[in-house]
Amino acid sequence: MIVIPAIDLKDGRCVRLRQGDMAAETVYSDDVRSVARLWQQAGARVIHVVDLNGAVDGEPRNFREIQSVIATVSVHVQVGGGIRSIDTVRRYLNAGVLRVVLGTAALTDRAFLEQACAEFPRRILLGLDARDGKVAVKGWTAVSETKAIDLLKELSGYEIGAVIYTDISRDGMMNGPNLLALKEVVEHSSFPVIASGGISRVEDLYAVRSIGPRIEGAIVGKALYDGKLDFGAAVAAVG
Repeated sequence: MIVIPAIDLKDGRCVRLRQGDMAAETVYSDDVRSVARLWQQAGARVIHVVDLNGAVDGEPRNFREIQSVIATVSVHVQVGGGIRSIDTVRRYLNAGVLRVVLGTAALTDRAFLEQACAEFPRRILLGLDARDGKVAVKGWTAVSETKAIDLLKELSGYEIGAVIYTDISRDGMMNGPNLLALKEVVEHSSFPVIASGGISRVEDLYAVRSIGPRIEGAIVGKALYDGKLDFGAAVAAVG
C-alpha cells in the first residue's frame, strides 16, 4: 500500500477544506511547487492533486499550477477536479499527468466515461465521493440518490485503473477513516481501491492496509499539513 500526499488547489494556492466546504479553508502555501517538491523529497511515489475550483465550476481552473507541479517533480502526478470532457482528459494526460480522476462525469455522463476508458485504459480513476453512502457530485455541493456500491456494480466492466473512495463526513476532520464503508466498497469493487478521508495517524494506515491487498493506497492531506502525521514515518510504516 502506498501513501499518497494530497495537494488541494484553490485560487492557485495549496489549501485544505473541512468536509469539502469551500468556505472552510485553511491556506498552507502560496507556492505549490515547493509543496510538491517537499513531498517528493520525503519519499512520495505519487502526488494527488485536486483542482477545487474546477470541481465546482466543471472545468479546469488551476491548470497552470498543475503544470508547474508536473514540471517540478519527477514522481507520478494524478489529478482530479472539473474533468468533464474528453478534451480535458487529453489536455491533462498530454501535459504529463499519469492518471485523471472522474467523479461527477461517472454518474452524469456515462458516454464520456466510456470514451475516456476506451481511449486511455487504466489511466482513468473513479472518484467515488460519498455522504451517508450516496454519491456526491459537483465538488461535493450536491448529493445524488445513487448508492456508491450500486455505481460500482454498474461500472464493473469498465477499464478503470482504481477507485478513490472518500467518505466526505471524515474528510479534513482527522477522526479516522470510515473502515466499515471502505470494506463495503472493497467488497463490491472490481478495481483496486485507494482510501481517502480522515486518515491522521499511522494506526489509521495500518487499519486501512489490514482490509486486504485490494487496497492500493491511501491519500493523506490535512494531517500532513498540520504536522499530526509525519510523511516519512508513514511511508516507513506501511510503504
